[in-house]
Amino acid sequence: MAAFLRERRIPWRFRALFAEKGLVLNVLQRLRRPENIGNYIQRKGYIVSNQLIKKSKFSGQLFSPLLAITWWGASKPQDTGTPQSNKMSELELDIKTADELFDDNKTQDMYDLLLKHKDLQNAEIEWRLARACRVLAENCVDHDTKKKLTYEALEHAKLALDLDDKNYASHKWYAIALSIVGDYEGKTAKLKKSEIMKDHFEKAIELNPTDPTSRYLLGLWCFTFADMNWITKKAAATLFATPPSSSYEEALSHFQEAEKLEPNFFSKNHVMLGKTLLRQNKKDEAKVWLSKAVNENPCKTVDDEAAKDEAKELLKSL
Repeated sequence: MAAFLRERRIPWRFRALFAEKGLVLNVLQRLRRPENIGNYIQRKGYIVSNQLIKKSKFSGQLFSPLLAITWWGASKPQDTGTPQSNKMSELELDIKTADELFDDNKTQDMYDLLLKHKDLQNAEIEWRLARACRVLAENCVDHDTKKKLTYEALEHAKLALDLDDKNYASHKWYAIALSIVGDYEGKTAKLKKSEIMKDHFEKAIELNPTDPTSRYLLGLWCFTFADMNWITKKAAATLFATPPSSSYEEALSHFQEAEKLEPNFFSKNHVMLGKTLLRQNKKDEAKVWLSKAVNENPCKTVDDEAAKDEAKELLKSL
């Protein structure tokens, strides 16, 4: 317990009170919400200190103000922890706003908002910056700027992972960033990193089994290797003792699970369901999903538009 409090830089004067009033259990119950622990400790510490003062035989004499000074240190507001609480509130508000901007396709505004918090070294900020860079790169027509944003996405994703490897989104966006950077580094480099990508997609699913996007991405990885041509397979065989492999059945199971977790969450998942079923010669089932991609999904992003165009072309071939 003492180590836990030290790690979170809880002042010694707060630590001393955890032998009083059964606070240990209450603190441990809040470990699942570490963002609240500092405020909770300070609030409870203040309550207990007042109770100790009232119980003391020195109550009403010199002991009370002396304890108050010793407890809080100098009486300046910035020493009470209030600015840190306000900063966290501002951070949480900006993260919420950033997500809303992302949903409204205002990615540049989202990026600008998050960037002002970059010095905080916060995983929630960094993986969102990776996501913003990826979307900005997708929409960028200038080759050099597109490449710069792509590599910046990788930097943010790697930092997010370094800061918090228990965050599923850090793993997911690190794998995505590796993949898009691989487009600039060639097939061989991308193949070498393919197993790393898969590991991080699987870790993201392990940490958050309810996220449909991680499932979709793992399905896409499986489809890519199931659909690999002979030349690429030979190249992979020279890079790995046991080359990565998968099957259409495995890919389909992930796409289906993603759709089950959140129906219609992503038009590209409908396309991939259709493509995978086509590879299995299940044309009627494939047509259902491809038609969904064309008719039932609004085109909000570049990805949505590309998915709709691909679905139309595939339907023409049936």
